[in-house]
Amino acid sequence: MAILLNLETATTNCSVSIAKDGELIVLKEHDSSNYSHAEQLHIFIEEALQEASLSSKDIDAIAVSKGPGSYTGLRIGVSAAKGLCFSLDVPLISIATLESMAHQVVLEENTVIIPVLDARRMEVYSTVFNASYSEIRETRAEIIDENSFSKYVENGKVIIAGNGAEKCKDILTHLNFEFNTSVVPSAKEMAKLSYQKYQNKDFEDVAYFEPYYLKDFVMQQKKVK
Repeated sequence: MAILLNLETATTNCSVSIAKDGELIVLKEHDSSNYSHAEQLHIFIEEALQEASLSSKDIDAIAVSKGPGSYTGLRIGVSAAKGLCFSLDVPLISIATLESMAHQVVLEENTVIIPVLDARRMEVYSTVFNASYSEIRETRAEIIDENSFSKYVENGKVIIAGNGAEKCKDILTHLNFEFNTSVVPSAKEMAKLSYQKYQNKDFEDVAYFEPYYLKDFVMQQKKVK
């Protein structure tokens, strides 16, 4: 039996789940545009443990969403995960944010899903998965234009899922595109993915692991009046 704690902080959704052998026991999450992760994450962890009637000593591994996503959100999640791993002496598992997003959507045969997270201006973070949720194109930061993802609509339906889908609606006009803006990264979908990695002993080096930012952090400068 394996009890895993999953942390998702890559976007505005602060999300914590506890799963037993890949089956969800407790989910605590709150999606706020104010990025409440610093205040809420450890509270959610404590509440989730209480609801599951567990203590931190019962945790066998910590899984964290590794990105891409918000620089600050990822830092908070990974720092918390690493701190727990060190204090509890348990392994660290990383889950690709876009992969867990893909698993929120039930796919028909010959369907492609492209989870997209909003980046700057007309840019998104994206990865392409087939109907078996296998990655068929690597993660990229890319500017959306009328030719984006055009090769995939030739063979059937393509689902664009995530908060970046809003940018794509007016530009990607092929009838095989379908848009789902309700998909938000959540620790719920991490439950099965982290357990698979736990079984395979696919662990990270706690001391050296860093989030997958994909792009360098750029601090926004205030305009001088």
